[in-house]
Amino acid sequence: MFRSKITDVFFDLDHTLWDFDRNSALTFQLLFQKHRLAVNLEQFLEFYTPINLKYWKLYREEKVEKEALRYLRLRESFDLLQFKIDDNTIGLLSEEYIDNLSSFKHVLPGTFEILDYLKEHYRLHIITNGFAEGQEKKMRNSNIRHYFEVVVNSEMAGVKKPNPKIFQLALENAQVSAEQSMMIGDNFEADILGAQKVGFSTLHLLEKGAIPEKQSPYIRELKEIKNFL
Repeated sequence: MFRSKITDVFFDLDHTLWDFDRNSALTFQLLFQKHRLAVNLEQFLEFYTPINLKYWKLYREEKVEKEALRYLRLRESFDLLQFKIDDNTIGLLSEEYIDNLSSFKHVLPGTFEILDYLKEHYRLHIITNGFAEGQEKKMRNSNIRHYFEVVVNSEMAGVKKPNPKIFQLALENAQVSAEQSMMIGDNFEADILGAQKVGFSTLHLLEKGAIPEKQSPYIRELKEIKNFL
């Protein structure tokens, strides 16, 4: 479908290649055990997961700063869980979460297979809103860093997806045109609509049970990329 014109493929990282949910759960399990917090992990994650997504949306929209995101997503989760915990401990957990998250290395099913396949035919890159200090470590520990030539993060660009500037910076660094490029990501607003505004072709990775959007071709598993590239 896109084979004739695409030379470069840009991926989002978290929730697209790197298994954020699994690695995040393992991180919280580690921290709760370390600090002897009698927290039910599954119940905590039921609150934390949507709260974290809410604050990442606010972060993309420049409505909350990085430090506030890291604190408030924990504060609100513990409050809804009705678990008493002081701000100092939340601050410590916030720091240790970031320090430990990237040490877990699970990737989504089919990641290595599709990257091996694509690397033979295309140049591969990353565009991520994730924090700079963790994203490189995530990729290296997961043994996927070597697949990518250009890695652009929001702190480097000074803006976050879906801002066109981060996509334009990635194109400049890769020395390729948008017409020759495809963006693959899980977040429709940030990855798909953002890239389309700059002229990328797009492929939307849908989460389980999600309804496809009309504005972009979609896949439900990474191996399906072969149907398009």
